Amino acid sequence: MTIDEVVLLLKASQATSLTTLQEIILRSSWEGKTYTNIACEAHYDEERVRKIAGHLWQLLSDFCKEPINKLNFRQTVENHRLSKAHQQLVKEFNKAATAISLEFPSGPVSLNSRFYIPRPPIEELAYAKMAEPGSLICIKAPKKMGKNSLILRLLTRANNQGFSTVTLDFQQVDKAVFASFDNFLRWFCINVSRELQLEPKLNDYWDEDMGSKVSCSIYFQQYLLSALETPLVLVMDGVDWLYEYQEIAGELLLLVRSWHERAKGVEIWQKLRLVLVSSMEILVPIKLTQSPFNIGLPIKLSPFTKEQVQDLAVRHGLDWTDSKNVESLMAMVGGYPYLVRLALYHLVGKGGLEGDLEQLLQQAPTEAGIYHEYLRQFVLVLRDERELQDAFYEVINATNYVQLEPALACKLQSMGLINLECDRSTPACELYSLYFREYLTKSESLNNRVEQLF
Repeated sequence: MTIDEVVLLLKASQATSLTTLQEIILRSSWEGKTYTNIACEAHYDEERVRKIAGHLWQLLSDFCKEPINKLNFRQTVENHRLSKAHQQLVKEFNKAATAISLEFPSGPVSLNSRFYIPRPPIEELAYAKMAEPGSLICIKAPKKMGKNSLILRLLTRANNQGFSTVTLDFQQVDKAVFASFDNFLRWFCINVSRELQLEPKLNDYWDEDMGSKVSCSIYFQQYLLSALETPLVLVMDGVDWLYEYQEIAGELLLLVRSWHERAKGVEIWQKLRLVLVSSMEILVPIKLTQSPFNIGLPIKLSPFTKEQVQDLAVRHGLDWTDSKNVESLMAMVGGYPYLVRLALYHLVGKGGLEGDLEQLLQQAPTEAGIYHEYLRQFVLVLRDERELQDAFYEVINATNYVQLEPALACKLQSMGLINLECDRSTPACELYSLYFREYLTKSESLNNRVEQLF
């Protein structure tokens, strides 16, 4: 069993579910924390923590039919699988809970959501890396793959550990900010300052003769980091949005790497924990030896596995234990989290009848399907970028794979429309092939008729 299965089993087996403190004790004990640490972090008396933990160990001993205590908790439980009776118990609990808490898949999955599917060992690796002085985490995945859900959990863990946190989303930056690299770095420093509730003092540290990068580094070292008593987790989201401004993107990536390397010899830079988030590979002229994306901890979020889709279906209260329905759904949408969740949401919303799945999949690549509004967003992008449209048309009509111009391939991958292995491009899933093959064929025919008129 995983820790999530343990928590779910205990929630399902108790009339009053689990209290927040009980869940904290379970998850913290799983991570090897002492009772003293748990009590301190949860702001509870240690004696109370020990008493509640003793009750939890007894419950788990009854489930596993062998003595369990804090010392052998994880090792023992990991070697156990849920019995059929316990699986049925969890299934009934999921079905009842889903009827009350069904969530439309939009934005990051909330912290208390039962529909968040962990991707071990990614979460634990990220938590451990973030705790290291001067660490750097690079998260790369197409859109709708779960990046924001992971970031939310990283920031929550950082806040719980007393760290300061700042998130900058480059997608929200006004174009005027990109007038020059100096202008951009000043915006950068001002926003970090305000997020930390510190008064911006750029004029005290900025020196045109030294240059923007040196001024920015001095501002961080002598002002921002010096003012903090705790580590700072700085998340830079949407790094790929900077690639349109190649000079700025290249200079920023060099600067970020230099900050990470300074932490090896300068203690104050060890306070800075960097998280870079991107939807595509680097598309700026920068040497691999100078890129921050080839150091630190690289995280690539992949589509859900068959087991993870099955787990998510069960959490929605669906009886998909024979895997037939899972295979049917994945044959259409792969394991892409958003596409899977949207299908499950609509199935449960219609009463959870497995028979509805066949109709849902038949309609999926049509205007009557549940994905139509989502797919229309891509239609608008492809309509305005003919070169991108032609490249994607080539991919979905190929019998094998296609080798595209790198910039086009990376952009299509960032949108989640294709899989990119080395230089080989293939459709991300059957849904996209069916829908866009029909749409782009019509579009091509229309364009030809328009050209004939002239």
